[in-house]
Amino acid sequence: MAETMDLPPAEVQMGQQGRLVIPAVLRRALALVEGDTLVARLENGRLVLEKRATIQQRLKARFAAVPVNISLADELIAERRAEYQRETAP
Repeated sequence: MAETMDLPPAEVQMGQQGRLVIPAVLRRALALVEGDTLVARLENGRLVLEKRATIQQRLKARFAAVPVNISLADELIAERRAEYQRETAP
């Protein structure tokens, strides 16, 4: 995958029904192919499109250090219960 900072800006025009066509140079640089699912989000006033697979890889890497015998959901529930107990204690 090419480094996106090496590419000059590309103009994209809004088509009918809000459709955008991603220029071929960007599609190639990002290895986008027909049928890829992109997730769209607003980030600091910008529209960000990202492959679902890229998001999954980032999340897996982020939580790779969590031991397999640890349940983050159980830990969160326990924290919330403890917080509730502190807030409602006399």
